[in-house]
Amino acid sequence: MTISKETVKGKLAAYLRHEISVAEVVSWAEDALMEGDFIESDAGPIADVLAQLGVADVRAFGLMWEDCERLLAQLGYTARVDIVAA
Repeated sequence: MTISKETVKGKLAAYLRHEISVAEVVSWAEDALMEGDFIESDAGPIADVLAQLGVADVRAFGLMWEDCERLLAQLGYTARVDIVAA
């Protein structure tokens, strides 16, 4: 599977929308680091972000909103929040 910035952005977005858990993000990131084929031009930033996601289940690291914003910025994206009626 080829991993692009868009792929990683999608996983972070799914986490922020509570569609997947932090454990699922961590597991995916670990698998992607070991087995993934990165888009060559983006391999550095992708590997850096995946490495940080891979330790997000450790209490000292975690995965807070600010972390997601920073990781998305490393990939060239910004996060925004829309508030809608429930």
